[in-house]
Amino acid sequence: MNAFTYLAPTKIIFGKNSENKVGSLLTKGGYKNILIHYGGTSAKKSGLLDRVYAALKDANITYHELGGVVPNPRLSKVYEGIELCQAHSIDFILAVGGGSVIDSAKAIGYGVKNPADIWDLFTGKARITNGCLPLGTIVTLPAAGSEMSNVSVVTNEDGLLKRSLTHESGFCQFAIMNPELTYSLPAYQTASGATDIIMHTLERYFTTGETMPLIDSIAESLLINVMYNTKVALKNPKDYEARAAIMWAASLSHNGVTGDRNYGDWSSHQLEHELSGLFDVAHGAGLAAIWGSWARYVCQTNPARFAQLAVNVLGVPNRFNDPAATALEGIEALEEFFHSIGMPTSIHEMGIELTEEQIKELAYKCSFMGTRTIGGFQKLDLPDIEAIYRMAK
Repeated sequence: MNAFTYLAPTKIIFGKNSENKVGSLLTKGGYKNILIHYGGTSAKKSGLLDRVYAALKDANITYHELGGVVPNPRLSKVYEGIELCQAHSIDFILAVGGGSVIDSAKAIGYGVKNPADIWDLFTGKARITNGCLPLGTIVTLPAAGSEMSNVSVVTNEDGLLKRSLTHESGFCQFAIMNPELTYSLPAYQTASGATDIIMHTLERYFTTGETMPLIDSIAESLLINVMYNTKVALKNPKDYEARAAIMWAASLSHNGVTGDRNYGDWSSHQLEHELSGLFDVAHGAGLAAIWGSWARYVCQTNPARFAQLAVNVLGVPNRFNDPAATALEGIEALEEFFHSIGMPTSIHEMGIELTEEQIKELAYKCSFMGTRTIGGFQKLDLPDIEAIYRMAK
C-alpha cells in the first residue's frame, strides 16, 4: 500500500431535523455575519430556508443571501459572491444545496481570502496564500461529496472552461445531512447523483498503484450498496434508509476512505468536465455516458482489475482463464445498471450529436490545449482523448 496523508476535518451532523442545529453550530464557532448560498427555488419552496433563517435569528446571527447557483456552477456567480462578502464583511459561508452550491461557496471563500483573481487560482496561474473563508453546508443533494472533500469545480462562461481547485483549507467545517431533505429530488437527479457517487469510487479503484484488500472491500461494498439503494429510492422516494445510505455513501466516496485521490485515474471526470462545460449536461449523466468508452479503451492495461470489479460487484461469473472476457462483461453489466436507472451510456443518448470539430475542441480543452496527459490507470494524450470521445459519441 502506498504511503499517504489522510485529512477529513469536517464535522458531520447526520439525521432527521439536523438542520435545526445550524444556529448553535455557528454560535459555537463564534460566527456572527454569514452568507447563505443556495441554488434555485427548491430550498425556498420546501421551507428549508425559512427554518434556517429562523434558527439564525434565534441565535442572533446576521445573514445575507445569494441564490441562483446552477449545476456546473458559474464563475460569474462566484465573482458576485466575492463582492457581496467583501461589502458586508462576511465571516462564514453556509452552502445550502448540493455539490454545485458547495463548490461555488468554496470558490467564493478562496476569492475573499486571496488577493489573486479567483480564476487564476483555478488555472494555476496563481497560488492560494491565505486559505479559505470558513464554510459549512446543509446538504440537499447527495452526489459530489463536496461536503467532505477539499475540491471545488467551477465553469468559466468565457470559453466554457470547467476547472477544479484543491486545497486543504477548502474543507467544510461542518456538514448537516438530513436524508429527508432528499425525498423530493426528481428521479433523474437521484440517479445522476448516484452515478457521481459510483464514479468517485471507481476513479480511485482503477489505479496502477499498490492496492490493499481492505480498501478494495470498502470500495466494492460501497458500490454494491449504492446500486441497490438507488433502485429502492427510485421506487420509493421516501424510503429513509435508502436515502440515508446514498447520502452517507456520497461523503464516503469522496473523503478518501475508498482510496487515495492521488493514486486514482480520474480520466472519466476530466473527460466529462469538458463535456458538461460545453453542453451543460448533468455531471453524473455525463460520467455514465463517458465511462464505458473509457473502460473499453484502457481495459487491456490491467484486465484483471476490471475482472475483479465484474465478479465482486456486478455478479459476473469469473472466467479465470480469460480475464479480458470477464472484464468486458463487467463493463457491459455496469452500463446495463446505468440504463436501468435512466442514465445514458453514450453522448447521443443525452440528445447531443458530436461533430468531429466538437470532438477535437473537447479533446484540446481536456488536454489543456495540448500541454498535459490525463489518467493514472493509463496515461492518455490528445489522440487518446479524441479517440474516447469518438467512441462515446
